[in-house]
Amino acid sequence: MPPAIPSLVHPSRVRILHPGGSHIHGPVVYWMLRDQRLADNWALLHAAELAAASTPAAPLAIAFTLFPRPFLLGAHLRQLGFLLRGLRRLAADAHARGLPFFLLEGGPAELPSLVRRLGASALVADFSPLRPVREALDAVVQELLRDAANMAVHQVDAHNVVPVWTASGKLEYSAKTFRSKVNKVINEYLVEYPEVPQWAPWCMEQPKSVDWDALINSIFSEAENVPEINWCEPGESSAMEVLLGSKDGFLTKRIKNYDTGRNDPTKPHALSCLSPYLHFGHISAQRCALEAKKRRHLSPKSVDTFLEELIIRRELADNFCYYQPQYDSLAGAWEWARKTLTDHTGDKREHIYTREQLENAKTSDPLWNASQLEMVHHGKMHGFMRMYWAKKILEWTSQPEEALSIAIYLNDKVNLEE
Repeated sequence: MPPAIPSLVHPSRVRILHPGGSHIHGPVVYWMLRDQRLADNWALLHAAELAAASTPAAPLAIAFTLFPRPFLLGAHLRQLGFLLRGLRRLAADAHARGLPFFLLEGGPAELPSLVRRLGASALVADFSPLRPVREALDAVVQELLRDAANMAVHQVDAHNVVPVWTASGKLEYSAKTFRSKVNKVINEYLVEYPEVPQWAPWCMEQPKSVDWDALINSIFSEAENVPEINWCEPGESSAMEVLLGSKDGFLTKRIKNYDTGRNDPTKPHALSCLSPYLHFGHISAQRCALEAKKRRHLSPKSVDTFLEELIIRRELADNFCYYQPQYDSLAGAWEWARKTLTDHTGDKREHIYTREQLENAKTSDPLWNASQLEMVHHGKMHGFMRMYWAKKILEWTSQPEEALSIAIYLNDKVNLEE
């Protein structure tokens, strides 16, 4: 591994979790988690550059870890199907490019053993702000460094246009404060992806053959039966078709209506429909932004509005989860919000609904029921309805803690969106 870090990837996008040694040779392993794609992937590009810069050039491999069943099955058949069918396509594409793809069905605990067997010189992980992923990364790093202290471990934020730790060093109060910080540096990061450097051919342990049908059937047999959706095919090529397709692509056919139609729930076609692909990392938000900017002259207001949602609003959520460890509880809310909720806990409720009634859209509000059923049947909810949907749950439950718990449950059970 060379002492100097290559520079195709902006240095601040990379966190050095462990520097490693300067004379260690061996393959580079990219631990893919959140960004499930080969194209437009800063983490994969960084790993490939490390491999190419080694003397002599080192081989490169991808490892994807399915989290252990109890955590994995916190998702349901719909999300698992989208994940696994996307990975199946990705593994085939990687094989076609001579890039070995190791699927570790036992979860992150299997990764150190693979890395040691391969004699890896570096491990590159992508980024997620969620607790289970951060804890898994910490555990893997600690395990590896017990007996491989010379191995480098890097983390790359390939999900956000501006890396989360660069956009802000603290929990941001609002989109207004976050926007000003991002806009100061956006031109430094919103750049075209460079060519991927060539790594050495793979002549080592081959990945175990995956019987995808058997794996999918096995996991499906244990998952709660939330039907898969058919309006959204997983995978990189499908994502690019939604973005740029000649028939119905968002930027090629539908962007002109985004500014005026995106907040009208009766006009779902005005939306980008990219959220599932962004969620599972099948497409890069940076690619979406770059392609949108190329077409700004055709629909300036719509493109600017899209970029606001794609970059500022979306990456503000990562800021919240990264800097607020209690992001999924009321303890993570701002003090004024907790006070307001406490002050109104005893307010009289016109209706109190159980979780089952809410899940089955059995309320007295047809608009709320329609929003819930859209998510149940389509795996998404129109963005304009989300705040209304969540506020009504608060109104229809006895305690704010219960409202939050139910909202998270209903969303996580059926939703594919980011």
